[in-house]
Amino acid sequence: MERAPAARSHAPAAWSRVLADALLAPTPAALRRWAAAGLVTSVLIILTGAAVRLSQSGLGCPDWPDCTSTSLAAGGTTGDPLIHRWIEFGNRLVTVSIFVVAVGVFIAAWQYRQRGERRRELVWLAAAQPAGIVLQALLGGLVVLTKLNPALVSLHFLASVVLVAATVALYVRCQEADGPARPLAPRPVRLMALAMVGGVAVMMAAGTVVTGTGPLAGAREVARYHLPLEGVTQFHADIGWLLGGLTVALLLGLRLGAAPRRAVWLGWLLAGFIAAQGAIGYSQYFSGLPAGLVWVHVAGSVAIWVTALLLPYTLRDRSAVSPVLGAEPLPALGADADLSR
Repeated sequence: MERAPAARSHAPAAWSRVLADALLAPTPAALRRWAAAGLVTSVLIILTGAAVRLSQSGLGCPDWPDCTSTSLAAGGTTGDPLIHRWIEFGNRLVTVSIFVVAVGVFIAAWQYRQRGERRRELVWLAAAQPAGIVLQALLGGLVVLTKLNPALVSLHFLASVVLVAATVALYVRCQEADGPARPLAPRPVRLMALAMVGGVAVMMAAGTVVTGTGPLAGAREVARYHLPLEGVTQFHADIGWLLGGLTVALLLGLRLGAAPRRAVWLGWLLAGFIAAQGAIGYSQYFSGLPAGLVWVHVAGSVAIWVTALLLPYTLRDRSAVSPVLGAEPLPALGADADLSR
């Protein structure tokens, strides 16, 4: 019993060594975990940013990089309720935390070696994360200084969408070797999967216009797009119906083209997300755009985006990286390979 305190005192040192090894000498499994952390935190940026906008807290901190002209933190008076200042300042703190994770992702990718060599494509994908967050911070500053200019707010959101695409690519590619890809489905099916990615991107861009036109543009007294709300909402809904039809065609193509089971599973998951997203979209519209339901709608759009991004990767195959550091890549995976393992 007397040794318990000493044993506990060694625990932080042991954890620090584990973290240092995972960062400075990462195994394929450790790099995959870093990549997964980058993906999760890039999604978190979108969800916390949406919470700021939908709670009307976009000008809770009216200055940048300080929160107010007299305080770095959420203090003083700005004309907005104090809760708005803390929501906006809390989002800034989350961004700082996420940046730390992004730097860790980059260091791990830089230190990672496969057969004794650095993989440049992984380094570039990892570098996109801290660079993207810095860009986000600068765009966020412009958004605040221009009092939530709707075009800049849309650009701010879309930059996060691009960042998520980079994190998904890193997560998948760090589990694969760097050899040529082997297609696992007919070309028309692979093109339909890529078309889904493009369609979802357009849908998310249109969604920013809808929000920037309606009552939840980030604060009560800010500029909005000079567009008819019903018109842009209908356009957004039309894109949703187009994606629904494309999803049906994609599911048929996956079935007839004997696509891998994981691709079929992702196709059905995507169809479910799009159907749920449509139901939520119509519900929020006919219920007067309650902020909580709109936030769920944003979360659904992110889920659709990530799923659509993953789908094309399941329609081609590269040999998988061995979980043993420095080992040769494993033989090419079969058609039913699971990239998440």
